[in-house]
Amino acid sequence: MEIAFDKNKDGLVPAIIQDHTTKNVLMLGYMNEHAFQKTKETGKVTFYSRSKKRIWQKGEESGNYLKLVAIEIDCDNDTLLISVNPVGPTCHKGSDTCWNKKNDQNFGFLTQLEAIISDRKEHTGNEKSYVSSLFKSGINKIAQKVGEEAVETVIEAMDNNDKLFLEESADLLFHYLILLQAKGLKLCDVADLLQSRHSTK
Repeated sequence: MEIAFDKNKDGLVPAIIQDHTTKNVLMLGYMNEHAFQKTKETGKVTFYSRSKKRIWQKGEESGNYLKLVAIEIDCDNDTLLISVNPVGPTCHKGSDTCWNKKNDQNFGFLTQLEAIISDRKEHTGNEKSYVSSLFKSGINKIAQKVGEEAVETVIEAMDNNDKLFLEESADLLFHYLILLQAKGLKLCDVADLLQSRHSTK
């Protein structure tokens, strides 16, 4: 891995820190060659502090380390993307990221959909909302709907109409997300379980 530390007069390259699981950017730091080698040797991310004029290992005082998973280098060989498993909050101010954002898993539109479902769950008095009416009907009704959609998905899977199969799949996933929240769970809980199963094999 050839890194262009000599590209800048100070011998530093930017290091973008990304959570290995959530893919969220946690912080931006700088490394010189010594900090880079120390990171590889210890398995804990080490930076060069431009204010203190020395290398420092993230977490050396707080205990909130960044455990190294992988290092990638960009096309110009002068920027690092470092994948980590954070131990504790990353920001020195106590937040998960240096942008004061929660380091939650994000599944794109599905995460947005979960937020909408959660809102409907909190406002079950909304008579115009189909989701609110399901929550009001109780978990048995929600589970029944998931079962119905599962059967319809299986039926369409055995046919050759991909459009209908996708429509039923969407209905099944939608109602399953509702069922998860009715049980006090979210999609990330399922993802975490699947990941734990994968890592033990």
